[in-house]
Amino acid sequence: MGEMNRHKEKPLEINPIRLSQPMGAALAFLGVDRCMPLMHGGMGCTSFTKVFLTRHYCEPIAIQTTAVTDVTAVLDGGDSSIVEAVQNITKKVTPSLIGLHTTGLTETKGDDIRGAAKQVNFPIVYVHTTDYEGGLESGWGKTVTAIIEQLVEVRSEVRADKAVLLPHVCMRPIEVEKLKKLIASFGLEVVALPDLSTSLDGHLGEKQSALSSGGVTVEEIFSLADAGLVISVGESMKIGAETLLKKNPAMAHLHLDHVQGLVATDNLVEKLMAVTGVEQPSARVVRWRKRLQDVMLDSHFSLGQTRVMVAGEPDFLAGTCQALTEAGARISLALSTVASPQLDNIEAARIMVGDLEDAEKLQSEYDLIVGNYHTEALAHRFGKALVLRGFPCWEVVGNQLKNDLLYEGGAYFLCEVANAAEAMRLGGQK
Repeated sequence: MGEMNRHKEKPLEINPIRLSQPMGAALAFLGVDRCMPLMHGGMGCTSFTKVFLTRHYCEPIAIQTTAVTDVTAVLDGGDSSIVEAVQNITKKVTPSLIGLHTTGLTETKGDDIRGAAKQVNFPIVYVHTTDYEGGLESGWGKTVTAIIEQLVEVRSEVRADKAVLLPHVCMRPIEVEKLKKLIASFGLEVVALPDLSTSLDGHLGEKQSALSSGGVTVEEIFSLADAGLVISVGESMKIGAETLLKKNPAMAHLHLDHVQGLVATDNLVEKLMAVTGVEQPSARVVRWRKRLQDVMLDSHFSLGQTRVMVAGEPDFLAGTCQALTEAGARISLALSTVASPQLDNIEAARIMVGDLEDAEKLQSEYDLIVGNYHTEALAHRFGKALVLRGFPCWEVVGNQLKNDLLYEGGAYFLCEVANAAEAMRLGGQK
């Protein structure tokens, strides 16, 4: 492992890549069927998240706001805004759940959202997600933990044929679907929390809805604790898994830092074989493993000549960096949005929590960028190859259908990165 700076030394962010906790919370609630995310804060906070996610997924995103102003925040503490917002929402639609989460304004004031939630005669989950600490990943993780804590019923018996999957925030809808299918191929019924694979997967709905459409149902959430196996993916999901295990200590827990690349996927398959007693994965899984091995050989020459910067959430960084390293790429810079123990698992010349100003100062150290839409200007300015990944990826069709996970997704990902590197080199020769 190379140089590591896990804590930001600058007093401010310049050209930031960090996203807010409320945004992660809203996204998690959108993975619950017929849920209404309710952001407790100013209208601008909610509008930004709504537009941000709408542009990223190319889908209408349903989020409501308590529309707190500086005046109402001081005068009434925000409680009445929550109750009034819920009353207005339920006059028009009947959500299965209201997801109440806070912002910087209401957290600074110190609003009692737990007390306000008790005044609401409707299924509601509340979570504190201030936007001046943490980020997208922690907002998602905190929300999953709150959903489990407040909704899941205590059980003592388990079903050996049932598994709960807790995916991290950077797993795209199709990736959650692919992972669910792999686990199911070992004879397990899989329930994911949250489940974007059936809500924000890009399917054509009958009409624009005021509520999330698809995702895990509230009824399924109630009964999560009868699963024989809990599978958490990403450091950010450990607390959620531990919270779920408290609902039924008889459940087994399988934690995975990520499921990208050959080694991590081999580990998952081996663990599933051990848990279920299945002696051989399906022929399709075996075939894709051989394809990934062949792609690693085919891309090795190109990637071995390429210095890479990967920028994004810590759980995303860990998987992406390992997949590239296994194929011979040199990770010059792993640029994280926030600090995380996950950064200790990354093999890179330089690992740091920072922003795109830091990336620009270090531009001589890498040739190719794997990062979000905001890295595009950096790539163009300095002639770097670019592979778009993470949040946001605006102006791109099909974000929800991109798959980098497991054997199959890993093969496609390495091909894409190797081709981008070769195109850059050919362009530089002209």
